[in-house]
Amino acid sequence: MSIGKVIRKYRKEKNMTQEEMAVRLGVTAPAVNKWENENSLPDIMLLAPIARLLGISLDTLLAFREELTQEEINGIIYELDEKMKTVPYEECFRWTKEKLAQYPNCEQLMLSAAVVLEAQLVLQELSDKGDYEDYIVSIYERILRSGDEGMRLRAADSLFAFYMRKERYDKAEPYLEYFSVQNPDRKIKQARIYVETDHPKEAYKEYEELLFSLYGRISMALHGMYTLSVRDGDMERAHKLVEKQREMAAWFEMGRYQVTSSGLELAALEKDADAVIAAMQEMLDEISQIGGFRDSFLYGHMEFKEVREEFVEELRENLLKCFRDEETYGFLKGDRRWEELCRRT
Repeated sequence: MSIGKVIRKYRKEKNMTQEEMAVRLGVTAPAVNKWENENSLPDIMLLAPIARLLGISLDTLLAFREELTQEEINGIIYELDEKMKTVPYEECFRWTKEKLAQYPNCEQLMLSAAVVLEAQLVLQELSDKGDYEDYIVSIYERILRSGDEGMRLRAADSLFAFYMRKERYDKAEPYLEYFSVQNPDRKIKQARIYVETDHPKEAYKEYEELLFSLYGRISMALHGMYTLSVRDGDMERAHKLVEKQREMAAWFEMGRYQVTSSGLELAALEKDADAVIAAMQEMLDEISQIGGFRDSFLYGHMEFKEVREEFVEELRENLLKCFRDEETYGFLKGDRRWEELCRRT
């Protein structure tokens, strides 16, 4: 409910005419009429007297400002978009400020309106954009204090983009702090700053670290889908997902060990002796290359710890111990290849 509707509602409840209200507030009846028809807003100095006269609190008088529905927000933004097509920017800007003054606590409206104003301002050939930009930035800065993380991220993203366009990379970089270190957008934005400030090695490293971390995330997602497929008895899908895991490990150049190991679990589940033995043998043969991604050009600017020989031997022993597990691989009893493999030291 708008402030005009609030005034009209409580004025009528008091059985008070617009003229009577105007006299008691020291304004004209047309002024009250304009408030109620949302053609203007009361002066800020009149808010408390209006609330007292109507027997309501200031919170009640102003609470409407947090009650916009998504449909109402969309309607206002659509109206702003339409105005931008036919009305000078300065007039659209004033209209927007008036709307936001009516709804100063509606963060989504504020942010959406600021984005539209900024986008149009970029396209406008205006001699002086400073005052407009200052206002738009002030909205973004206010949203940074929002209790909603999503709103804070959108505001930080807008401020980052604003200063990047201005080539003020020193001003853009602090807004990366609003993005968690796990958020891929943070690395992408940091890489952009490195590119623009002529630090190509650092930019490569950011992109490479992102690529490397994405492999882990995608791998977990594919394995989760594979597990669901097996649980549901959809083995055709399970096979396709295992194949995708293999392709992905190859595409990300993670090394033959990662490519081969992808299919072992499914082969054992289906008791495919030939596939299981082949996977086991190749994994053992390739175990010394478990850090094969270290040699890939995709990660050429990243620093990895050396794979110690002791670690490789420990991993080999753990693999053999796993391969000897009869609960999983007992169906291979009597298979000479498996027995020979299990005797390895």
